[in-house]
Amino acid sequence: MNSSKIIEKLKIDEIEYVDLRFTDPRGKLQHVSILGDTIDQELLDDGWMFDGSSIAGWKSIDQSDMKLVPDCSSAYIDPFYAEKTLCLHCNVAEPDTGELYDRDPRSTAVKAESYLKSSGIGETSFFGPEAEFFLFDDVRYSTNMNKVSFEVDAIDASWNTGTDFEMGNMGHRPGVKGGYFPVNPVDSGQDIRSEMLSTMKRMGMKVDKHHHEVASSQHELGLIFDSLTKQGDELQKYKYVIHNVAHAYGKSATFMPKPIAGDNGTGMHVNISIWQNGKPLFAGNRYADLSDEALYFIGGILDHAKALNAITNPATNSYKRLIPGFEAPVLRAYSARNRSGCVRIPWTESPNAKRVEARFPDPSANPYLAFSALLMAGLDGIQKKTDPGEPSDKDLYDLPAEELVSIPTVCGSLREALESLQSDHDFLLSGDVFTKGQLEGYMDLKWEEIHEFEHTPHPVEYKLYYSC
Repeated sequence: MNSSKIIEKLKIDEIEYVDLRFTDPRGKLQHVSILGDTIDQELLDDGWMFDGSSIAGWKSIDQSDMKLVPDCSSAYIDPFYAEKTLCLHCNVAEPDTGELYDRDPRSTAVKAESYLKSSGIGETSFFGPEAEFFLFDDVRYSTNMNKVSFEVDAIDASWNTGTDFEMGNMGHRPGVKGGYFPVNPVDSGQDIRSEMLSTMKRMGMKVDKHHHEVASSQHELGLIFDSLTKQGDELQKYKYVIHNVAHAYGKSATFMPKPIAGDNGTGMHVNISIWQNGKPLFAGNRYADLSDEALYFIGGILDHAKALNAITNPATNSYKRLIPGFEAPVLRAYSARNRSGCVRIPWTESPNAKRVEARFPDPSANPYLAFSALLMAGLDGIQKKTDPGEPSDKDLYDLPAEELVSIPTVCGSLREALESLQSDHDFLLSGDVFTKGQLEGYMDLKWEEIHEFEHTPHPVEYKLYYSC
């Protein structure tokens, strides 16, 4: 699609509105709807002015004018609006120069793809995220000065085996850590997941599967890999569809990494590959049939993992999932055999499918920033020929303490992650993919979250200390 074809489509398909969509620094999709009969080729080619000062982490009010520049190739029909609406993902640009705004996440992804080509290492990077989520039937929380609490409930959750429901209790539920993956009626989410996946397919998204995940009320749908910026768009659509289909079913979806205690948290494993001259760069004859470049790429990710945490695990809640001793991938190690390290090499018979899987990210991340940062860390590893060390093919959580202590870990808190990013961010600045101003603005937003979290008494503290 290009601008002239968009104009033609608006007329032929009698589309009432055009929705211009963009992503803020925290990763939330934003939009403005414009009447279709007011859309012309100039708007699509040159952009639409808006107030950037209202977006947290962007411009001050005295420099607020910005442009939304649509990417016409991203067009799709929204399946949830009553009026027929064509959606376009946008880059944000400076109105006076037309240059991409350095704090716009999607523009960062565009620059990361350009940097890969200019580096001579590869032409295209592919990303395949596996974003999990929870579905609840009731969600309540309070953050008043005299009351801090939350309560979630789901009819199919393990804690409801003894609940007296008006319609009766059928008793078929997955147990704690028992949701992977029995058939219905234990898995009661088949139909809602099918509708989510079918909706995505009708929108033109490349999807392939769905299933219940390990925890109570936890689910996952399958996104097929695509190029960096395109996959950022797809993950934003993925979240959008899941939220809205869940809402239509009277349920609430969340991508929080750890919404409940005592069961598995939510991750977003990210499969990554690079291609050059029509060939997979990561296929070779080294460990697990990887190339030298793939091993150096892994070395870059492991080397910069703690700085990456600030972008790939950007919530204070992220670190309630990344806890040593559980299934979460907190150890900075790699392997083709086990899933307990930060990086796994998935088994495949085809060299074309050879890839590396970063297992520590979670879906609270801004997808454009997370994918770009992972690519930049890996490219830094290739450029510096960073040795990832020996693979860890043992079960890392069964290692003796004296062996385990020698394996470094990812961060244990968002505070530690931001401090790591402050001291290790030069690899992100290469090619002006990220900028210092962008990272400073991003960290300012995250410090606000940390301060609110650290300054608020927790209910567990009343349990521990009220009677001290």
